[in-house]
Amino acid sequence: MITLPEPPRLVPPTAAVRVSYLTGEQADCVLDGRSADWLGPASEDFEGHAAARRGVLTRWGVPSSIYWYVAGEHYLGTLVIRHELTPELAVAGGHIGYRVVTAWRRQGHATRMLASGLVEARRLGLARVLLTCHPDNEPSRRVILANGGQPDQTLDEELRFWIDTHPLP
Repeated sequence: MITLPEPPRLVPPTAAVRVSYLTGEQADCVLDGRSADWLGPASEDFEGHAAARRGVLTRWGVPSSIYWYVAGEHYLGTLVIRHELTPELAVAGGHIGYRVVTAWRRQGHATRMLASGLVEARRLGLARVLLTCHPDNEPSRRVILANGGQPDQTLDEELRFWIDTHPLP
């Protein structure tokens, strides 16, 4: 296991993690059998790639904020907060989505990343957030439960969980 230079934290997308981001995302594309074609343009103008993901963006038809989970020059994953829910997101997707790149999985990063994401959700005015995962995704289910997820109904084969964000001190 690599010793990180500092504790990981959520930050707006940054060019400071260029190499780690590109290698982590490329490895995941290969492992998942997904196209990595998007990485070519991202690598040619990585500052532009990161800048295009900063701020409040409209994605999935709702205002959304993207954060990268980083430690020094190491990119560990991405967390997205959707500020609102559409009927579709209320079934699958929810308010928060997260992903840790394969090389950093099974080290507790997703649990800590989601905990930090709940703080950000509260700052955005979300007192209660919905998270969803597929029943086969046991690691994600454990991450959600570890962060206070309360099971709700299952819709379209998606497990649904509500988490109350805690008031800021």
